[in-house]
Amino acid sequence: MPLVVSDAVVLHVFDYLESSRIVRLATREAGVRSVLARGARRTRTRYGSALDLFAGGLAEFHTKPGRDLHTLSSFDITRSREELATDLGRFTAAAALAELALRFVRDDAQGALYEVIVDGLDAIGVAPESAVTAAGLGAAWRLVAELGFAPALLDCAICHRSIADDEPATFHHRAGGLACERCARVLHGGRPLPARARVHLRHWTGGVPVMAAVADAEARAHQRLLREFLAEHLADGRALRAFDVWESGNWSRT
Repeated sequence: MPLVVSDAVVLHVFDYLESSRIVRLATREAGVRSVLARGARRTRTRYGSALDLFAGGLAEFHTKPGRDLHTLSSFDITRSREELATDLGRFTAAAALAELALRFVRDDAQGALYEVIVDGLDAIGVAPESAVTAAGLGAAWRLVAELGFAPALLDCAICHRSIADDEPATFHHRAGGLACERCARVLHGGRPLPARARVHLRHWTGGVPVMAAVADAEARAHQRLLREFLAEHLADGRALRAFDVWESGNWSRT
């Protein structure tokens, strides 16, 4: 069985039989993989806290051709990311990002997607409390862009005319981004997108962090826009449960 040695981060863990766990890993070398950690539930185990959610490290696992579940031989932890587990707002944002990676990143993905996931988790972990939601949105949109589904945000998605920030524009999910005022009259639906929101989206899809806090109402609008875009272009009809919790919860600080 071929051995894979790769940087990895834990995206999901669940118990299996009496003493083992199945772990979903995002890896630099092999995309997203499911591995069996034998004996991981025992009190004395070589894994220790290495397989905690969002932990990063060096994974070694044996792959089985034609199988979806492989065998984990070791996981040497390099970063625990405890900050994501101790704050509900950070945890839900990180869980939403992990869900997107699990749903849409394949097992043949390139290392750039792994970097986007890791950078996103780190950004959520270190963001000021008032900017955690913005960090989560930035991580999610950057992942969408790296997957090849970035929306059109500079030119009209229909006529391809450049759209200035000071002119009206509507975001149409089916069209794949902004529509100018003339094209928007022909299309049905869509959401008017203010200049500030367009700038944020351009930054997020381009990997540029939005340093300022995003107001609660604005953040909720951005979460709704992202969910609708995912439903149109990536989702397969199944619910995004972690994303729904992140979007519906009130994680604002007082």
